[in-house]
Amino acid sequence: MSSESSGSSTAPPGAGPGPGGSGTAVELRGITKRFPGVVANRDIDITVHRGTVHALVGENGAGKSTLMKILYGMQRPDEGTISIDGEPVTLHSPADAIARGIGMVHQHFMLADNLTVLENTVLGAEKLHGIGARARKKIKELSDAYQLGVRPDALVEELGVADRQRVEILKALYRGARTLILDEPTAVLVPQEVDALFANLRELKAEGLTVLFISHKLGEVLSVADAITVIRRGTTVASVRPQETSPKQLAELMVGSELPTAETRESTVTDVPMLKVEGLRLSATDSDGVRRTVLDDISFTIHKGEVLGIAGVEGNGQAELVEAVMGMSDPDGGTVTLDGQDLTHAPTRLRRESGIGYIPEDRHRHGLLLEAPLWENRILGHVTEKPNTKGPLLGIPGAPQLLALGDARADAERIVAEYDVRTPGIEVTAASLSGGNQQKFIVGREMSHHPKLLIAAHPTRGVDVGAQAQIWDQIRAARREGLAVLLISADLDELIGLSDTLRVMYRGRLVADADPAHVTPEELGSAMTGAASGHLEHQDETTGGDK
Repeated sequence: MSSESSGSSTAPPGAGPGPGGSGTAVELRGITKRFPGVVANRDIDITVHRGTVHALVGENGAGKSTLMKILYGMQRPDEGTISIDGEPVTLHSPADAIARGIGMVHQHFMLADNLTVLENTVLGAEKLHGIGARARKKIKELSDAYQLGVRPDALVEELGVADRQRVEILKALYRGARTLILDEPTAVLVPQEVDALFANLRELKAEGLTVLFISHKLGEVLSVADAITVIRRGTTVASVRPQETSPKQLAELMVGSELPTAETRESTVTDVPMLKVEGLRLSATDSDGVRRTVLDDISFTIHKGEVLGIAGVEGNGQAELVEAVMGMSDPDGGTVTLDGQDLTHAPTRLRRESGIGYIPEDRHRHGLLLEAPLWENRILGHVTEKPNTKGPLLGIPGAPQLLALGDARADAERIVAEYDVRTPGIEVTAASLSGGNQQKFIVGREMSHHPKLLIAAHPTRGVDVGAQAQIWDQIRAARREGLAVLLISADLDELIGLSDTLRVMYRGRLVADADPAHVTPEELGSAMTGAASGHLEHQDETTGGDK
């Protein structure tokens, strides 16, 4: 492994062009970007060779997203130069980047659910191949060439997350992308879908396309990348060959610590029920006006000190289950009981006040007010609780609450310090933080109220290994104190490591259960795609017996 100081070239020694191309696809030299109170990028150098998969890794707030936004024309650097295919360029907008062959697939997909694949693909690019037969032919050619398996007439809202991701890749290729930026592309994929994505990347690479791969999953990075650049605190610190390093060494380069493990060795499960869900049913109206069942006879109990993990491919009812437990949707049947209190039809506010903490799947929609300062986000969802409130006006029960703004500010400062939220201060907006730092702030806020039940939906999605370890430690510590946790996650290692009990959700039903001490990610992935049901018994390949 080779390590280089800031400002030096980060092209791995001997990392030449890939099998399908030649020369340099992208070269960034001396890239510096400043924002009020913070330097996001400082003198960054990266060389990306044509026909390779080049991984970019670093802790939250390291500057990866800012750097990619600069390359995609969404932001302008204060200093430094960008060259594409050996030619210096100035990118004023994403349209300039697209014209230069740069495409970007964002972590949060940018697709219109009520449109077809074809309509999403041609939207904004109608001049290329029209909107009819020529466009359809081009989409089929690209889909076949790169084995994407995309169906032009499929409605996006009916597609799973892996298919949506392939549509995003197709959109970029349709616009002529020769270099693709993939931001956390495996964050919501099961192992089988990750394998399929990597097969797609190999096809792209074989045809001379280049991929910039941003990920926190270091094992995956090592398996797919031809070269890796490590960024820390806004600057490049190393370039490494995948075959000459390990996840442990990468983690140490990124954050100065070893790769964390989610494994929970000691049991803290009690016999005291905290959350009981019985016979829960929920239906929803789809885009065609048809009422369909999204939760079908869901029953489970979570005890004090227990983590119940729910595994499932995104779109199989996990989000609807969370919404039903949180009171964001009213069930058609069944009951929801917290610590003996029937909350089946209670409003969300009462559930919060009864002791439910909530780490949402989509931090932008349900977790933060992006344009509000951090100290105001400290209050969000906890207006009636200390330290955010002084109590009702004039002490009259039922009167409006008086906010204790000074105490809320002080507690926001505490959360920033305790959870290592990288920010110049609590007066900056939540939108100014990186995604991982936003997540750390939400976790800190929710854990600060010592909930009875924590609903944690993808609690470490998009965070670096250091933040991941901290969030896991917080959950484990609270679990030891009796916290009950409903854990939804696409990270199967996280599910297996943190859970005391594992259930698999498929098409709105709980179809399988597994022992976290023995089940493998591959076995879980199989059940998540409907290939297995019941109790997952792990079989030893050599003996055929249970481990």
